[in-house]
Parts: sequence; structure tokens; C-alpha cells
Amino acid sequence: MILSRVKPAVGGETPVNNGDKKRKNKSKILSLEEYLQHRDYLGALTLLQFQRSTGEKEEHADLWLGYCAFHLGDYKRAIEEYKSLTVKPDCPADVWVYLGCALFFLGLYKEAEEAASKAPVLPLQNRLLFHLAHKFNDEERLMGFHQNLLDVTEDQLSLASMHYMRSHYQEAIDIYKRLLLQNRDFLALKVYVALCYYKLDYYDVSQEVLAVYLQRVPDSTIALNLKACNHFRLYNGKAAEAELNNLMDISSFSFEFAKELIQHNLVVFRGGVGALQVLPPLIDVIPEARLNLVIYYLRQGDIQEAYNLIRDLVPTSTQEYILKGVVNAALGQEIGSRDHLKIAQQFFQLVGGSASECDTIPGRQCMASCFFLLRQFEDVLVYLNSVKGYFYNDDTFNFNYAQAKAALGNYKEAEELFLLIQSEKIINDYIYLSWLTRCYIMNQKCQLAWELYLKMDTSSDSFSLLQLIANDCYKMGQFYYAAKAFDALEKLDPGSNYWEGKRGACIGIFQLILANKEPKETLKEVLTLLRNSGNPQGEYFIRAMRKWAKDNRVLLS
Repeated sequence: MILSRVKPAVGGETPVNNGDKKRKNKSKILSLEEYLQHRDYLGALTLLQFQRSTGEKEEHADLWLGYCAFHLGDYKRAIEEYKSLTVKPDCPADVWVYLGCALFFLGLYKEAEEAASKAPVLPLQNRLLFHLAHKFNDEERLMGFHQNLLDVTEDQLSLASMHYMRSHYQEAIDIYKRLLLQNRDFLALKVYVALCYYKLDYYDVSQEVLAVYLQRVPDSTIALNLKACNHFRLYNGKAAEAELNNLMDISSFSFEFAKELIQHNLVVFRGGVGALQVLPPLIDVIPEARLNLVIYYLRQGDIQEAYNLIRDLVPTSTQEYILKGVVNAALGQEIGSRDHLKIAQQFFQLVGGSASECDTIPGRQCMASCFFLLRQFEDVLVYLNSVKGYFYNDDTFNFNYAQAKAALGNYKEAEELFLLIQSEKIINDYIYLSWLTRCYIMNQKCQLAWELYLKMDTSSDSFSLLQLIANDCYKMGQFYYAAKAFDALEKLDPGSNYWEGKRGACIGIFQLILANKEPKETLKEVLTLLRNSGNPQGEYFIRAMRKWAKDNRVLLS
């Protein structure tokens, strides 16, 4: 719950001496009503507890204790107070719906519904049941409670929050703006509007709307946190963290109220540092905590853990659909599962084809991913070309963009894109190395391809890269490096038929020498490669080549 802070009225006071004013303030003890008017729930709670301990009691003190605890975000304390009231014979019937609200905020939805059902028919009860129906995914009951909502501020705010939770951000904005026109003093609505614009990716607009509220309430935890999130989207994690540092110094109930949210966001701003310590306990508290923990596991390469965490999640937002698609795609590629790849393709298509996302950047990326999995690379490029201006220095985007270019035979542009990538993780990935190698070969830069192989440690990946160099160089008529690659393969796997490839490549080099397209000095190396095989056919080719060299006065020693 975001509460507006109303400042005391100024003006119309009798001027007093500063010294008298200070003495007066020191001796004055605020009443409960004044604390509540100033939204100082901590002060009100302290006063009520003091009065309870001294035997001096306000009227309905227990109700006010529950009220203050609720507005401080101490829902457990609120539940205790309300439960103690329910066992009293003179308990007001409304207490049951207050208890239901406190249970709702702790995620105890079944218990909240049971409590609400014991309350009389009230607008607050209808609003609570409206939100519970959403939590239970009960569309029929939700629409029933929706019809009971009236054109009053509280009901309209409840409806706007429902639109927000169902990702209908523009509908929520329309309600908030209408309420602001009717009630210009409801400044907290500015924060709600800013939240909606944030969700619509209009971060600069969100900042402008938020600035109006922060001018009046500069220490608002929720508003400063949203400002930090906007900075994260507009700039980077360091800029966002700098904004949150203002909050870290606030020692007030408002900081305590949002402490978990701030800890969660700091993990995000710091690129996942401390994720395993902070995020797991928040999975059922902050909806984004689960998603960010999944992203952390993906970045660490722990795809199975990411899948376990998101497997049973029923997606309701664009981000959840996209993340389920990404996780299934990653798992499908890792274990070679066509089923997971098909599921991923369906999730991407669902997002990219939706009316609300088809023209957004994430929507177009989803369609590109869908066609990538279907290996329809012409369609991939249609979508990636439309958003490339937003991702010039993005390594992941350039990696996918380059693969699509290369798959369609546009090797020159693909090579340029591959070389823009700075990420060590991508650069050391075999997929990257194999595609860059192929681009070098197709662009007549076989020496660079060979150097890539020489830099690799001996492994199954280096063996596969050697096969790629041998076959692609042969295909492109680059017989010198094809022969070197087949020679290396023959040494690594003597029992195979790599001799045939090497033989063909060596003869190809000899033909290029005869056509004056290859230096005659290369013949010396060709003879060495043929001798390495120990194949009887090799001796026949060696004799023929030596005879030609002798006739043409080519030195072989």
C-alpha cells in the first residue's frame, strides 16, 4: 500500500516568538487523532502501547492498534490484534474483513477468504473477495465481484490495481488520471501512474510523473525505489544503486516496510551479486524474485535449476511467458530435447503474436526467437533488423544476429558482427568459434581460421573445429589449409579415412601450383604432408610431384 503524506496546514496562525514555539513543541504531546492525521503510524502505535501499559485506554484502542500495525506493514501484529478481538463477545463484525485484509497481505489467501466470509456485506469485503478471486484464477467470481464495484474512489482504486496486476496498464492509467482530475490532492496516485508507465517501458515519462510526487514527498521509499528502477533501465546498475543509497540512510518505518524490496532490487542492480542469499526467501513475497533467481541461474549456466524453479509457474505476464520460453529453449539445446524447443517456440510465438506485444521490442525479439528455432532465418532477420538500433553494443543480440546472417550466406556482415562481441563467455563458446571460423573461410581468410584452431586446447570441440576447417576449406578450394587440417585429423584418428581428404587436398594444391595460383615453394610442404601418411598411394604422388619439380627446376631441399 502506498500512502500519501499530507503536510499540516500552513498559514492563518498567530505569530509567536521562536523560543516560545520551541518550548511549546517540547511540552506538547500529540493525540492519537493527530498522529493518524499526519500518517505517523509508528507514533500512533507507540502512544497506544504506552496507554495500554499504563491502563489508560483510547476508545477502540485494540482496533486502532491493528490499524496502525497494518499500515506499518506489520501484518502479523495486525492479525494478532484482530484475532484477539474476534474472541470477544462485543467484537464488531467488521473486524473479520480487517483480519482478512491482513491475511491477504501475508499471502494466506484461503484463510483470508474464510475470514472475509464471516464479515457482513461491505464494500471493503467485496474488494477483498475481488482480489482473492484474481489470486485463485476464478474468472467467474472475479467478474461477479467486479459488477458490485461502485463509482467511488476506493472501488475505482481497487479496479485500477486489478488492471495493473493483469498487465492492463493503460486502463489503470485512465482510472488514475480521472481520479486525479477529481482529487488533485491525491498525490500518491502520481506514483501509481509512474508505475504503470514503467511497466509500459516509458521510463522517461515515468520519471517525469514521479518527479512531481518527489518534490512534495522527497523521502518516499516507494517513489525513490521506482526512481532507482527507472535509472536502471535508462542508464545502468551503478546509477540505480546510487539512487537507492539515499534510502539506505533512512531509519524509519518506511524503510523497514520496503526493506525486502530494496534488498531484492540491489541484487538486480549489482548484476546478481548476493542472489542466492537474498532471493530464495523472497520467492513467495516479491513476484519478481522467482524470475530474477531464474535469470541468475541461467547466467551461471545452471539451466536445470532454472527449469526446476519455473517449471510449475503458470505464466500470467509477458515477462513470465518470455522467461519460460528462454528456459525451455536453453534446456532443449542442452539436452537435445525437441519437446522443450517446441514449447519454447510456442511461448515466443504467443508473446510476439499478441496484439499488445507485436510492436514492442520484446515482442519482436520473441518472434525472431520463434523463427530462429524454426530455422527460418529470413524471417529472423526481418524482426532483428527492426530493432537492431537499440542493441548496437549488446553481445547477445549481435551473436544471434550474426548467426542469422551467416546462416543465409551473408558471411562478410556476419564476420563483422561476430568481431563486435566482447563477452568472454560467448567468445569461448564453441558455437561462436565454429561460426566465426566458417565466416573466415568463406571470406577467403583461412589463415585466421587456422589460428583460431591453434589457440584452442585439445578437446572434442577442437576436433570438431578441425573437421569444419578441413571440409569448408576443401569446399572453397582453399586446399592448403584443407590439407593441413586433414593431416592433423589423420594423426588424431589414424584408423579413419581422412587420408582420402588429405590426398584430394594435396592434389588440389598441386593443380593450383601448375596454374600459377599457388607459390611453387608450397610443394615442399605438400610432400611432407604426403610422407606423414605412410599410405602406399602417397609414394606414387610424391614421385610424380618430384619429377615435375625436377623438370621445372623447383628446389625441394
